[in-house]
Amino acid sequence: MNRTTGKIGAESPAESRLPAHEVIYRKLRDQVLFGDLAPGEAVTIQGLTARLGAGMTPVREAIRRLIAEGALEFQGNRRISVPVLNAARISELILARQWLDPHLTLRATERASLADLDHLTAVDEDLDTAIAAGDLRRYLELNHRFHTLIYQIADAPILADLAEGLWLRFGPSLRVVCTRMGTGNLPDKHKDLLAAMHARDAEAAARAIREDVIQGMEQVRHSMEG
Repeated sequence: MNRTTGKIGAESPAESRLPAHEVIYRKLRDQVLFGDLAPGEAVTIQGLTARLGAGMTPVREAIRRLIAEGALEFQGNRRISVPVLNAARISELILARQWLDPHLTLRATERASLADLDHLTAVDEDLDTAIAAGDLRRYLELNHRFHTLIYQIADAPILADLAEGLWLRFGPSLRVVCTRMGTGNLPDKHKDLLAAMHARDAEAAARAIREDVIQGMEQVRHSMEG
């Protein structure tokens, strides 16, 4: 997704000037983030080069970066996989997100312009359309985009990077959950959040995002336990 325009598949002028290795990194990162590579699914480096239409060197660099970020792990025999979450890891993720997302939302509510709020609302409306259409991949991309916009508005880049790192760890499992549940059973607290942000009620906005986070992460926990 284009992080400037919010349009999936579009490319901004800045992105079109990225070096090849960064383009490949982002492609592979999105495949992990949105569950195209399922947790536990082992793939070879050669397989990824074919999948991404890229040379061995940029793919190896992308893999190296994603392993450092905890999004991939070596399985041996030149195979790589997305880590499978266990109960302890999910509990850590829930604990971290319960603090990070509300704090970023507090800051975003205090800083958001009317244009920012309009942008968030438009993304949420597109998200609702994806849910109604049963378009799981688009739902996952737009849901991530909605949260990423809040991080950007908050203007706290270190905290935003931490939050994005957490998405890389639970995103693949979220895809598994959504596949099992179907898009028609994916409630969120975005409307409550937007109403609070429009009212400049930072505390209410933080509560809404905390409930949204817990709801989503508990679905991941129950799915893994099942």
